[in-house]
Amino acid sequence: MKPSMKLQGIDHLAFITEDITGTIRFYRDLLGMELFAGIGHGGYRHYFFRLGDGKTQVAFFEYDGASPMARKFPGDRTSEPLGFDHVSFLVDSRAELFALKDRLEAAGIAVHGAVDHGLFWSVYFYDPNNIPLEASWNFMEVVEAPAVVDDDPLAVAAEGSAPRPNQWPPVTSPTPEAKMVASGGNGLPLRERLLAEGRVRFKDGLEPGFAALIAAE
Repeated sequence: MKPSMKLQGIDHLAFITEDITGTIRFYRDLLGMELFAGIGHGGYRHYFFRLGDGKTQVAFFEYDGASPMARKFPGDRTSEPLGFDHVSFLVDSRAELFALKDRLEAAGIAVHGAVDHGLFWSVYFYDPNNIPLEASWNFMEVVEAPAVVDDDPLAVAAEGSAPRPNQWPPVTSPTPEAKMVASGGNGLPLRERLLAEGRVRFKDGLEPGFAALIAAE
């Protein structure tokens, strides 16, 4: 059977910091994220924080020579060569949105908003690395997608919200199972150590023989 290719969500967003200690204090102790995993060696670190959905993670690299981003407010136009604007986190209620605003301001962090964007309210702030952040409370539900209002409508958007895979070439040479392998990355030594310490385990439902396959790497 032909395997499906469906993106299930965001695993992690990765950023850069010159101060992982201050970053842990901000994301774990102020924003309340779980410090989930990390690796460090040779002046290089890669740490992960997990959000309340138990799936989405925010990660940071720390290494010599890193420096904070130049500040740019979310949505402001720029001619700088940037592909990133901001990250927005989700809260469940208006009360939670303002509880976050209060907590940030009590910590001496400037907060802009709340701002009513039509479908949701947001507040804006920066992390210690000048990464622009947003927290959003969604109070409207999209019942017919795409819910687009555009003064200059795009023909491609008018095609609808469903994917149109025929716009791209089909797969003619799928990877055979014997070649579904991976080369060792920076975090590979982490696995055996954490397994030995009983701090991780293989997920249930893995294909038979997978653990033995990667043990032979």
